[in-house]
Amino acid sequence: MSDVRQDFGDAVNMTAAELGKWLDTRESKEAGQHDDGGESVGHASGRRIVTLLRKKKADLSPDDEEHMRKVVGYIHRHLAQRPSGDVRDTKWRHSLKNWGHDPCG
Repeated sequence: MSDVRQDFGDAVNMTAAELGKWLDTRESKEAGQHDDGGESVGHASGRRIVTLLRKKKADLSPDDEEHMRKVVGYIHRHLAQRPSGDVRDTKWRHSLKNWGHDPCG
């Protein structure tokens, strides 16, 4: 197993409970890309992140670690695109929160 767990732990700054509560909000469900009116990729990822955060490290599969890598990459890319000004109520922040990172948290 690689450093992906450490990178994931550094990038994801929301707890499973915080993320789960956030995913139930209207703002969360409206953020991100929606194909055919369904759930956004970020929202689906958020649900998986909640599961990953609740798993014991010893129970993580290679597929879990691959998703963790995807999450870290997304968060790093998205943070580099930070808009100017107050980001508290922006789609940019909402999308990041769907991936488990609150830039204001």
